[in-house]
Amino acid sequence: MTNALSLDTYRLLGRSGLRVSPLALGTMTFGADWGWGSDSDESRRILDVYLDRGGNFIDTANKYTNGTSERLVGELAGDRRERLVLATKYTLSMRAGDPNSGGNHRKSMVRSVEASLGRLRTDYIDLLYLHAWDGTAPVEEILRAMDDLVRAGKVLYVGISDTPAWQVSRMQAIADLRGWSPLVALQIEYSLIERTVERELIPMAQEMGLGVIPWSPLGSGVLTGKYTRADLDAGGGTAAASGTRKNVAAANGSLTERGLGIAEVVKAVAAESGKTPAQIALAWALLHPAVTAPIMGARTLEQLEDNLGALDVRLTDGQRARLEQASAVELGFPHDFLARPMTRGVMFGDVKIAARR
Repeated sequence: MTNALSLDTYRLLGRSGLRVSPLALGTMTFGADWGWGSDSDESRRILDVYLDRGGNFIDTANKYTNGTSERLVGELAGDRRERLVLATKYTLSMRAGDPNSGGNHRKSMVRSVEASLGRLRTDYIDLLYLHAWDGTAPVEEILRAMDDLVRAGKVLYVGISDTPAWQVSRMQAIADLRGWSPLVALQIEYSLIERTVERELIPMAQEMGLGVIPWSPLGSGVLTGKYTRADLDAGGGTAAASGTRKNVAAANGSLTERGLGIAEVVKAVAAESGKTPAQIALAWALLHPAVTAPIMGARTLEQLEDNLGALDVRLTDGQRARLEQASAVELGFPHDFLARPMTRGVMFGDVKIAARR
């Protein structure tokens, strides 16, 4: 069973000494620019409650609600900024027609950080993520630029998001060998609907010292139980963050027959536990030892209060097994091959090896 948690029972982020709450507050919902976010007053209520409960880990990005998210975070944080761990991201383009306003390269990174500092009303960013791998910038350029920003005091820690495991591990090895700032956080999609990251990304993060920060732990809202098969008419959704949450869920690949089937099991566990489906889904994500802090994307204070209830959930071994059976994915080669009795037999014979402490 899980142990009860609290926002002020802090966790270390990856190989760093930085202390963060076990649930991060996602602020992609701060601002109504995309048609489904929170206005300034509701955003303030959400942030105030999160901070009052001891939370300190705020997640945003340069592009969220076209920059409004960062502006609201900076405005609402006010004189509480020092107690916060502010995480933001660069990569996404902010100016149409400018080929260098987005991407992973140095110019994009440095200019994005300068703009984020202004919107956030601060002189340093606690954690800067590369937002998504664009496949064009040399890794040495990225890592050295990150290290330069750390040495300049504009960024304290660096992380990476939405990037292949082999590239992240390569970058971490280069940073270590050259004495540059290491990557301490890996932000990836992880939920009962999206578990393919258990193949490579999560084991890599554990081995290389990156704390896993799951985004969309509720499967774009599908795991809350608010969608039914009647909602499958959304098709694949449009390739845009604006519109409706239903559109985003469809475009993200969460609103499918499989996703709804997993949500049914989540609802069943929630009913027998006296909890909500969202609380069960978040509690499950918190169980993985590699996970530091799932990101809550609450749009209303009511949703935030519900999400925070996940800290009190205690899943039984049987409930966890049901959830994982319903959402299981094949690990594929070489993982399945290496786990086969025949393979292990020819490798180890009758040798017994204790698990590493």
